[in-house]
Amino acid sequence: MALDVTTKDCTALSDSELAEMADICADGGHCYEVGTLSKQVEQWVLVTLVKEGNLLRGFSFSTLERIGGTPCILIGVASIRRTSKRDQVLRAIVGDNFRRALMAFPDEDVLVGTRMSDPGAIESFKLLTDIVPRPGHKASGEERAWGRRLAKRFGVDPDRYDDQSFKVTGDGAEPLVLDHESLKPEKLDGDFVAFFDDLDAAQGDCLVACGWVMAEELLKHG
Repeated sequence: MALDVTTKDCTALSDSELAEMADICADGGHCYEVGTLSKQVEQWVLVTLVKEGNLLRGFSFSTLERIGGTPCILIGVASIRRTSKRDQVLRAIVGDNFRRALMAFPDEDVLVGTRMSDPGAIESFKLLTDIVPRPGHKASGEERAWGRRLAKRFGVDPDRYDDQSFKVTGDGAEPLVLDHESLKPEKLDGDFVAFFDDLDAAQGDCLVACGWVMAEELLKHG
């Protein structure tokens, strides 16, 4: 059955949709409850819902905005149900964010930023370039500055963010991340997976990551 993708204003979410989203989270890596998801409605502009028939398979909160003049796609809490189609669901979420970015920022390269607590979430960055952090790369001063800007935008306490490693030390609460588990974890870059070795997701640790989607790539999603 084909996937159906809908993006709308967060304020248009119904109580029943929030309950469905919480059900997905209960089966995932982070059990965001309805109360937590309701707070995301207040913090983000858009929500993308991916359904297979009548069943919700994944969602993301996001916003399109400029930070210091630079166009950005910021992805907040997102969760993908652990089914055999979860890679397709993730692509659908990313693709719809790209489609909207093309309309908002035509002919511009766009920065994509999110938080991760599972290395599988890097699969959302497959079409991006100049990803940071990345194995074998020492982040430049400007890249570290972007990490700080994103951490601030995500509401991270500066004392909990390390701009050298792009890592957030948790405070015991669930980290607000793009929650996706790879279907084929053995194919992930082992050096990237190593970034997560000392993260304790149960305590709220996570990684702030970003990369660029080029204008020519966005055109493919028009």
